Amino acid sequence: MPVPATPAEPAAPPGQPGKAAAAAWIGSALEYYDFFIYGSAAALIFPKVFFDESDPANATLLSLATFGVAYAARPVGALFLGHFGDRVGRKKIMVFTLILMGVSTFLIGCLPTRAQVGGLAPVLLVACRVLQGISAAGEQASANSMTLEHAPPRRRGFFTSFTLGGTQGGQLLATLVFLVIAQLPEEQLLSWGWRVPFWLSIGVAVVGYVIRRRLAETPAFTRQAASAGAVRLPLVVLMREHWADVLRVVAGALVASVSTIFTVWALAYATSDAVGMSRSSMLWVGALANLVALGAIPLWATLSDRVGRRPVYLFGAVGSAVTMFLYLWAISTGSYPLVLLLGIVSFGVVYSAANGVWPSFYGEMFTTRVRLSGVAIGTQTGFAVAGFAATFAARIAGPDGRGWSAVGLFTAALCLPPVIAALTARESHQIPTERLGERTPERAARRERVTA
Repeated sequence: MPVPATPAEPAAPPGQPGKAAAAAWIGSALEYYDFFIYGSAAALIFPKVFFDESDPANATLLSLATFGVAYAARPVGALFLGHFGDRVGRKKIMVFTLILMGVSTFLIGCLPTRAQVGGLAPVLLVACRVLQGISAAGEQASANSMTLEHAPPRRRGFFTSFTLGGTQGGQLLATLVFLVIAQLPEEQLLSWGWRVPFWLSIGVAVVGYVIRRRLAETPAFTRQAASAGAVRLPLVVLMREHWADVLRVVAGALVASVSTIFTVWALAYATSDAVGMSRSSMLWVGALANLVALGAIPLWATLSDRVGRRPVYLFGAVGSAVTMFLYLWAISTGSYPLVLLLGIVSFGVVYSAANGVWPSFYGEMFTTRVRLSGVAIGTQTGFAVAGFAATFAARIAGPDGRGWSAVGLFTAALCLPPVIAALTARESHQIPTERLGERTPERAARRERVTA
């Protein structure tokens, strides 16, 4: 029986793919500026401000655990925000998540310290961190869906990479802000200086609202809503038709452990008494690595539009397992030139291959009806594990932090599930946008008959 022709996607307004990519980049940069200033503070400031200084090793461990709390909250946020994103559209979720992140981060800068309110201080810190996690759960998935569904079919990798480019931009901005703040005398830094980066985030809500309110909803979602209506229970459809892809995304998202180890644990290890590097020098490693990543991410994504998502992603996952081990070894030697070189290579270049491709790779596994739910739930579940990688690393390395080799092997082990996920996924870079997520022509034909 002939397969019914697929109705053409409604044309996007002129310039809309570029506007969607810009909105994703700027919004993600602002959002993840908030998210990553917490990571820098958790490694450098919070052990002394919110936890018991009499036990520095335990205070650092607890502080890094609060960094992971947001990742634990992300699967819960993904369930709700993914559901509503597939029902009411990508645009509304993008606006909501940005405002929530801006407000919760500003509140962190207003919190009383342990010296002022005792044990209530870390409780309030965790509460704000949970709100950050809920916001982040919907941010990347909604921005990815928005850019993918607006993008020209043969350039989906390039356009969706702007979401992760924004993430790296936000991380770079957070690092640069902390570089300035870190120059303050210790007393001023711990009393009021650390609050300034968090207070600056109030502008996130205003800027993000203006940028994203002007963006049109995607043609794919508009067509879906007009022809068949929004899915009432996206999670049911997702688990029935895409459960294997959800598992692949969960496994693939563990590659984010590389970012967590690099950004948080390696920073804490390098500036500990065991190594003794300065805060400023290590923050510069992160800043320069992120600067290189800003250029590498769209290049890797463009390559994936030509040769496919899988080979580029696999290079990033396998390469990160090797280069992150070398980076931690370089820190253990205390050689700053070696640390700088391997930091840029491992995080700025190699990790960017997987990081720049996953937005299109994961998003193309799902149909329009459940794309936001699938990407949100899959990534945020995997990120929940990756978020605690720094805490596990601190435990594995021991009180003196000298077990860096065990941490390197641990990071490499977390890169194995992403490799398996990519090897078992199908290549999707040449599939038309309206056919993404379909498994066979017969299934596509049945769906067209139902939605016609």
